[in-house]
Parts: sequence; structure tokens; C-alpha cells
Amino acid sequence: MQKIIDQGLFFLQKNWGLAVLLAMIAVLSQGCASLVIPPMVGPVVKNLNRQADLELVCDGAPSYLLLLDSMLVSDPDNARLLMHGTQAYTAYASLMPECGRPERAVVLGERAKEYGLRLLGTHPGLGGANQMPLAGFSEALQSVGSREVEKLFWGGYGWATWIGFSKGAPAAVADLPKIEELMLRVLALDEGFYHGGAHLFLGVYYGSRPAMLGGRPEVSRNHFEKALALGDRRFLPTLVAYAEHYARQTFDQELYVRLLEEALAFDLALAPDLTLPNVLAQRRARKLLAQVDEFF
Repeated sequence: MQKIIDQGLFFLQKNWGLAVLLAMIAVLSQGCASLVIPPMVGPVVKNLNRQADLELVCDGAPSYLLLLDSMLVSDPDNARLLMHGTQAYTAYASLMPECGRPERAVVLGERAKEYGLRLLGTHPGLGGANQMPLAGFSEALQSVGSREVEKLFWGGYGWATWIGFSKGAPAAVADLPKIEELMLRVLALDEGFYHGGAHLFLGVYYGSRPAMLGGRPEVSRNHFEKALALGDRRFLPTLVAYAEHYARQTFDQELYVRLLEEALAFDLALAPDLTLPNVLAQRRARKLLAQVDEFF
């Protein structure tokens, strides 16, 4: 326990304010058995999403990740901590290419998967989800109700983050049908959750391959359109993914350009809680738009 306290103090003294430091001293001094989540943990996640300064996030987020890791050592089955850990590692792994350290995405993706699977395991019947046969996993998902949509969605996205950075490793690709089942269950329970995020995932999943190789382009398009509608066209990653994984795959240059230009024209002040993902989406949109002559 003392080691955990010392680690937390070191990183907080280096990167966070005195108020946060004092809050952590109070919490960690209570002992591992009754660890209380500090009230600033959730707001930190929200604040990161409001940041436009990518360099600041790249440099500062590791301290928050280490804080979460230390707290999860003390309370490894805490669903709320696992939620925050999964969200944080998923986001930070996705940032690594923009932070100039793409090789780190694989390692961070592995932690996102670990926390995501542990988060899923807090629901009875979903423990060891990655080891379950697909049929048994699908059946177990039917016992999950609408109150646990958040667990399903973020557990699935943490798992999918690892798959996305695994460079086509067979063991990772073999897990994709389970992520598909997770997202289909999220749709059945609450399709609007997180800006239609399950629709976004399925749009990418069904659209990332040509039809001749098993892709389902029209199904993909329907999911992207639903995600845009549910997110009020304010969640720019949907526009960019729609262009990259549907319009480019179907050689629809007009749609491709229109979607990317819409993303670039969006005023970030209209969605302050989505600043970070929207900034990243606009950076990606500029790169893709500059490559239009290479793709079409």
C-alpha cells in the first residue's frame, strides 16, 4: 500500500495541482479495502475531451493513466475505475500516432483490452469473454440489460482498440465477431449511446472491406447515416470514418470530399465537450483530403 501511495504522490507532485495532491493523500490514506474514487477522476476524463492542445494531452495524460493503474491495484474489480481506465487507455492509444510515438499504441492498446475485458467481467456471465466460444458469448450477452450499456460499449471499444493496433494478428482478428456481437447488443439496448458509437463501429466494420472480400457496403452506409443523425453531425470522427471506410471503398469521390469538407468546416465551439476527438478528426480529414487524387 505504501508503494502505491508513493507512486501516486510522485506523479501528482510532478504534473497535477496541490488540490488534487491533497485529495489523493486523503483517499489513499484510507486503506485499500475501502478505496473511494476521488471526485476529480471522472471530471479529468471530461476535461481531456475539452482540450484542443494535443501536445499538452500527449505530455500530461500519462500521469492520469498511472494514477488509475495505481488505484486499480488497490481495487481491481471496481467497475467505475475500470470504466475510466478503459476510456483513458483507449483514447491515449489512439493519440499515439499524433503524439509522434505510434509504436506505443500497441502496448497501450493491450492495456485498453485488459481493462475492457475486466470491465465486461464485472457482469455475471461475461468473465473471460475472450476465451468463450462465440455462440456462448452471444447467448451471455442476452442477459445484459440497458443499465449496463456503458459497460458493453466501453468494454468492446477497449478490446477493439487492441485489435486495431495488432497489425492483423490472427488472434486479434479472430476476436472481431465478438466485438460485432457486443455492438449489436448495444444497438438493441440503446442505439444512441455515445453519439451512436455502436453504429460508427459497425459502419467501419462492414465498410472496411470490399464487397468481393466479404464487405457489406450498404449496411455500412446505413450505420454511418444513423450515427450521424444520432450524434447531430457534431461528432466529427463519424464523418471522417464514413469518408475513409465507405466512400473511399466504394469509389464515391463526391461523397468522400463532401464529408471531409463538412468535418473541416465544423466550428469546434459548437461541441466543446468533444473538442479533442473533433480536433483529431479534423487533422485526419486534412490528410485524407490532400490524398484525394491518390485514391480516385
